[in-house]
This record gives sequence, structure tokens and C-alpha cells, in this order.
Amino acid sequence: MTASEPVPLVFVPADGVVREAVTKAGGQPVWLEEPQWPLSRQTGRPMEFLGQFALEGGRLAHLFMTGDEGEYVDGTWEPEGGENALVIQPGGHIPDFVTVERRAEGPSAGADHLPRHIDSGEGSSEGSGEHSDEEEDRRPWQFLGGPGVEPHWLQGDETPGDGWQLVVQLDSGKLPFDVNFGDAGVGYAFLSPDGKEGRFLWQCT
Repeated sequence: MTASEPVPLVFVPADGVVREAVTKAGGQPVWLEEPQWPLSRQTGRPMEFLGQFALEGGRLAHLFMTGDEGEYVDGTWEPEGGENALVIQPGGHIPDFVTVERRAEGPSAGADHLPRHIDSGEGSSEGSGEHSDEEEDRRPWQFLGGPGVEPHWLQGDETPGDGWQLVVQLDSGKLPFDVNFGDAGVGYAFLSPDGKEGRFLWQCT
């Protein structure tokens, strides 16, 4: 498949609570079937909701990660460490390393924000200011995925496997709230080839 150029993305404040099945950062999940709120493997507490991302066919990918909560939790960067989760609805499958509960609302990274595409010039000039100045860094660090859209890896390629599709790439320096992706970190969310499972990981400098 021919690679598609990613379009730089920012999130802007919503006018109010977003209850539609659309891409957003923050707020509360819009569940399309029974709620499936992931729990931290280490603490057993509900993970923090970071956002939801629209998929083909009217589905959503809900992204969660264990928050700080005053207690250090290792492994939030690992795709199968049990400290983050990308929940697919409807018709998704929860992997064995994730535990969920029937909770409709819970901890959130912040208020509802909606996506806004920016032109590539604006995206490259802004930057997060903490990544390298190499020519390849002119590619955006935050954008939605989809067919043919390839990740912009901060470190080495960590795609979960053959046929996994990028859902979204998130730059911690461009999100509207604080997230711990390490030092100047970037997060990567993927959808399995059968469209039923998600994986998330982050890399930092």
C-alpha cells in the first residue's frame, strides 16, 4: 500500500460536553456497547481516559493509560504491560493482559477537546521544541492514522505486527493536558488486522 502523508493535528476546546461518537481528547468515553473501563494491573484502580478516535464503520477506539495519582507505576509505555489499553467498540476483543469493569465514567485527562487539522507549514514550525532538528523532523509528530498512514517513530519501529494499522500518533507536547509519555514523548495507537484489538505504546527522547 502506498504511504499517505499525515496531516498535522491539534486539539481545541469543545463548546461543551461531547457525547457523540467522534474523535476527541479528554472528557468521558462515548460507549457504543457495554462500558469496558480498564484497570491498572499494578494498582487495580481505573486507568485515565485520554481520548477516543473514530474508526471505519462507525466504530471507536477508546484510549486509556494509568495515571500518576501520586504513585509511580512503571510500564505505561509497554503495549502489553497492562498499564494502558485501546478498547475497540463495538465488536472488539479485550486482550488477556487487560482487565476491565462495567464503569461508564471515570478518571479523565481533562475536558473535552476536538481535533483540528493544521497546514503542514504551521505544524512543522510549531513542533514540540524538544525533538531533533533533523530534516525528517519536518514531518508532523501528531496526526490521525488510517490506511497507508505510517508512524513517525521517535525511536525505532515498534509496530505490534504485520498488518497493524496506525489509529493515531500523539505528541505529549501538543496535547491540551499533561500526559506522561516520558521526556518529550510520543504515543502510538494501533488497530489489529482483524479490527478487533488495539495496542498502545509510547517512546521518549
